[in-house]
Amino acid sequence: MKINKTFIEGLLIVEPQLFKDDRGFFYESYNKNDLDKVVNVVFVQDNESKSNKGVIRGLHFQKPPYAQTKLIRCVSGKILDVAVDLRNNSKTYGKYFSIELSSENNKQLFVPKGFAHGFQVLSETAIVNYKVDSFYNSKSDSGIIWNDKDLSIDWCLDIKPILSSTDLKLISFKELKSPF
Repeated sequence: MKINKTFIEGLLIVEPQLFKDDRGFFYESYNKNDLDKVVNVVFVQDNESKSNKGVIRGLHFQKPPYAQTKLIRCVSGKILDVAVDLRNNSKTYGKYFSIELSSENNKQLFVPKGFAHGFQVLSETAIVNYKVDSFYNSKSDSGIIWNDKDLSIDWCLDIKPILSSTDLKLISFKELKSPF
């Protein structure tokens, strides 16, 4: 497993080693020993979603004490995955990082606590799986509107985005009083 840093401290790209032969392929999608060499995290829950092309989910986060570290992967299809740094004392506060995650490239994004996270489906459908280190708590659920003008996220849109009614009501980055 190869773990690469991004320009945002703590945000990591995880690339499993793929073993291919004439039968197909095999890889370890998660190896605690490998990840423990870089970060200390204990995952407690796996989540999975299936979405259609153009769906944007996010930008979500949970406020402390229920903030979540996530390890995201796309097991079918292709997504643009986005993480926004909400850590008040970070050099990259308010900056975002995006990466294409797909069933073809098998890359994963490790997102520590203190980030808003979201993704857009680029393929006809996509199944996204992610591990979290804290259980979901509806009272700590929060987020930032996907098209915030100050964040200026390039979602690589080629069709009109599809969002939940909840995600359409999220606040702007300027309105956010970051709890991190």
